[in-house]
Amino acid sequence: MISFIVRLRSRAHFTIRAKANRGVLLSRPDPRRRIALLIAGFVMLYVGVGARLVQYGLTDTLTAGAINVNQHTVASRPDILDRHGQLLATDINTVSLYAEPRKVIDADEVVEKLATVMPDLDWSETHRRLKSKSAFQWLRRQLTPRQQADILALGIPGIGFRPEKRRFYPGGPTAAHVVGHVNIDNLGLAGMERYIDQQGYADLRAAGLTNDTRMEPVRLSIDLRVQHIVRDVVQNAMTKYEAEAAGAVIVDAETGEVLAMASVPDYDPNQPSRTLADGSIDREYEKGWFNRVSNATFEMGSTFKGFTLAMGLDAGHITLSSVVDASRPIRMGGFTIRDFRGKNRPLTIPEVFQYSSNIGTAAVADRVGIDGHREFLTRLGLLSKMETEMPGVATPTQPRTWKKINSVTISFGHGVATTPLQTAVAAAALINGGNLINPTFLPRSKDAAAEIARAVVKDKTSNDMRFLYRWNGMNGSGRSAQVEGFDVGGKTGTADKVINGRYAKDINFNAFIAGFPMAKPRYVVLTFVDAPKTGENGGRTAASTAAPITKDIIARSAALLGVHPTFGTTDNPLQLVDY
Repeated sequence: MISFIVRLRSRAHFTIRAKANRGVLLSRPDPRRRIALLIAGFVMLYVGVGARLVQYGLTDTLTAGAINVNQHTVASRPDILDRHGQLLATDINTVSLYAEPRKVIDADEVVEKLATVMPDLDWSETHRRLKSKSAFQWLRRQLTPRQQADILALGIPGIGFRPEKRRFYPGGPTAAHVVGHVNIDNLGLAGMERYIDQQGYADLRAAGLTNDTRMEPVRLSIDLRVQHIVRDVVQNAMTKYEAEAAGAVIVDAETGEVLAMASVPDYDPNQPSRTLADGSIDREYEKGWFNRVSNATFEMGSTFKGFTLAMGLDAGHITLSSVVDASRPIRMGGFTIRDFRGKNRPLTIPEVFQYSSNIGTAAVADRVGIDGHREFLTRLGLLSKMETEMPGVATPTQPRTWKKINSVTISFGHGVATTPLQTAVAAAALINGGNLINPTFLPRSKDAAAEIARAVVKDKTSNDMRFLYRWNGMNGSGRSAQVEGFDVGGKTGTADKVINGRYAKDINFNAFIAGFPMAKPRYVVLTFVDAPKTGENGGRTAASTAAPITKDIIARSAALLGVHPTFGTTDNPLQLVDY
């Protein structure tokens, strides 16, 4: 091989000498040209570097530049606003801490340094992640800016930050069950946050089609001012009456819009879960996720008597002047049905409502019949799952086979369990002219509501029911909810609570359904108290618990809802005197 190379060099040498002898001149490279090319190359290199530096200088500073953010799109969620534009939920920029275990030199030293910034750091778990052979490990999600700065100052190799979005709820628990919350990855888990994902946002995000561009906000039907009042009242009532839970909802009778909805105990969506000192999850706190207004069903007690009387009136089996015999208890199928503080005499229909007669409403249901009774409640939407945007709505329960005893007990609110929200919506249909309008948590105009409304009772029936609710509000159990000037009508419901399939005689589920102003109802309010131990003046019935809650809510929120008080009439005006 060596000899072959030597021969080639010799041939080349002889060839050059031969060409030179023939007068062919061989030119040598010019050193000045080489230098010029080198200078031009360096100039171009420095120009490129300088241009890149200028570009970086003009670009907004990234929240964290320790990772290629182009590979990890930071997706934004739309802001959530109330009906007046008040902010309910928004995104804020944050960072999360991660490690690249393969680049970590000393895992023990890293854990010790990180613990100086994050005292609650799990040493063993963090050490395990740092010692793993993986390329990526999360260490802590959603750090504060101070934590990020302190960790950067430590200068730990193999540690970086990834920019993320964190959901922030300015009102805290005020509208927790309406707005809902998201998980650590900013995906909706409950309430309207989950509804937003169900409208296609989650699919777009999964497909990588979302980015950090601000999206159009989602406006809700609730009024944040009224929502605060409702939540405050039911929170105080639960404490005052030593109850297991309490709740309330306000529905626009003309549009079906939900103006406010609160269920306590609740939670702070900024901190949907809590960790105890021993590191376990606080399950008692997570019970606050349960929304009893739309996600739970209850036997609504005597509030159902309004539906029973409306059924009889609409079918023509009774009129407001009809009389039913309530002089003696009803014995049926081994059960005895009697009145609580009964009058033991025949009652007119307004008296049946006023004195909350089980015997009287049972007699009305008997006149209609089992099939007619079931059809009427189905028509009002009380036996089927409610249609609305709120995820996780509970399905009502009813007997598999309706017998006469079922129809009788259901007539006064036992044997069928519905959600408080759909009970309020059905009551709205009885007093708004007879139109059933599915509830909505999004703004809806009267014209839009008219397009989806379904006539479920006659206009005359609705007029009669307005009279009955107003009559009971003035003369019956509704007096505890009466607010001067706002013409409140309503009906109480005190039901024995069902526990493990049996009625507990000493534990109540109390509810009150109200409408105002009854001359032309605009709003329906439903309040409930679950298992109160006490009430106003020592009572435990709905008149002593749920009705006073309704009174407080209306007194504080009616003006905000645009309802003006009325004192006196044009025939007998109230004389105002200035002292």
